[in-house]
Amino acid sequence: MGMVSFALRFKHTFYVLALMMLFLGGSAILVMPKDIFPSIDIPVVTVIWQYTGLTPEEMEQRVTTYSEYAISSNVGDIKNIESQTLSGVSVEKIFFQPNVNIDLAIAQIVSATNAIRSLMPTGIQPPIIVQFNASSVPVLQLSLSSDQLNEQQLYDYGMYQIRQALAPIPGITLPAPYGGTYRQIMVDLDPAALNARGISPNDVLNAVNAQSLTLPSGDAKLGDKQFIVSVNAVAPSIDALNHLPIKQVGGATIYLSDVAHVRDAWAVQQNVVRAEGKRSVLLTIIKNGNASTLDVVNRVKAALPGIQHAAPPGMDIHLLFDQSIFVQSAITSVLREGAIAAGLTALMILVFLGSWRSTLVVMVSIPLSILTSLAVLAALGQTINTMTLGGLALAVGILVDDSTVTIENTHRLLEEGEPFDKSVLEGAAGIAVPTLISTLAICCVFV
Repeated sequence: MGMVSFALRFKHTFYVLALMMLFLGGSAILVMPKDIFPSIDIPVVTVIWQYTGLTPEEMEQRVTTYSEYAISSNVGDIKNIESQTLSGVSVEKIFFQPNVNIDLAIAQIVSATNAIRSLMPTGIQPPIIVQFNASSVPVLQLSLSSDQLNEQQLYDYGMYQIRQALAPIPGITLPAPYGGTYRQIMVDLDPAALNARGISPNDVLNAVNAQSLTLPSGDAKLGDKQFIVSVNAVAPSIDALNHLPIKQVGGATIYLSDVAHVRDAWAVQQNVVRAEGKRSVLLTIIKNGNASTLDVVNRVKAALPGIQHAAPPGMDIHLLFDQSIFVQSAITSVLREGAIAAGLTALMILVFLGSWRSTLVVMVSIPLSILTSLAVLAALGQTINTMTLGGLALAVGILVDDSTVTIENTHRLLEEGEPFDKSVLEGAAGIAVPTLISTLAICCVFV
């Protein structure tokens, strides 16, 4: 009961502390990150290999097996590895021990996968290595639709324009758009023309690769000026590609247009998105682990008018999903419940005890306790999320019970003629142990 005695002796000190907690708690609400879930550090790393054209069996034998061997042999503190092999894709999840240095583990994975690539199919690219974070979740989804642009053009604009415009916003990750497809230069071979000229598809492939290079060739000095010389063999247009020489047969040069047709086209579409009945493209915005959902969403929304203004005529950009609505609603609900609890408790005390002083104590103590909790959470680096809000909502009920019992016990002693200071001290002391035990019982149930 030392705190109660101290408060009675130094009332003005507690007035100052109350004002300080009011300021710190209010500031914490403004500066604390608002999120869906708390930051959960799960030591899991995902390694994704891609090699288009291989069957799942070949992908497992030539990619997954080598990768698992290299990682398990060169990376420490591994708990277990789970892998899934699909057509042209290998996904490996590496689970680590809880005390692992995840940054060091990722560096070891990068080194191990680079060393093993020489044993894999020729031309395979380095894998995508991603650290799993439970807090990295989609917070916004945008739909791109138009009556004048096709899905491929929408995909290109979302991929290369909108993503670039949103990239400077801190705390977000922008995956490739979903729906539509990307541009490709297609070479349609004519089997009959190839057979007639004795040319194989591999001859065409080698000729196109050999004549689609840009190589540095050194410097040339002319007088007092020095020039950089480069050999650019990349075809500047579709017509130029059609006129690439493939091979000489019987003294005649065979061009690409003689055995194939080159066209500007798009990759085969694998997915379809419809928004409001129209074929569209979906752009997902993912929040990084430590960023605030509300801050990320507000910054993206602030950038959308400029993006819409710069978009091609006829393109519509709509919000399909907004996670910040749920987060803001949860915060508002807790604040509203705290205000309602304080108001109803104060009304009950006013009606049954008839004391304005006791009523004022309850109306101040409950919100002040919540603000103090938020200030402590901010000092510990926590976020405002569904878990902390749920804890605060539970604490409001406990505060109502404790405040009511303490006020009623103190009021009873005052009616018995005890001095004010003694009534407050004995009233708090009389319920301190029962209140502590009941609070600990609740903590045991929920913890």
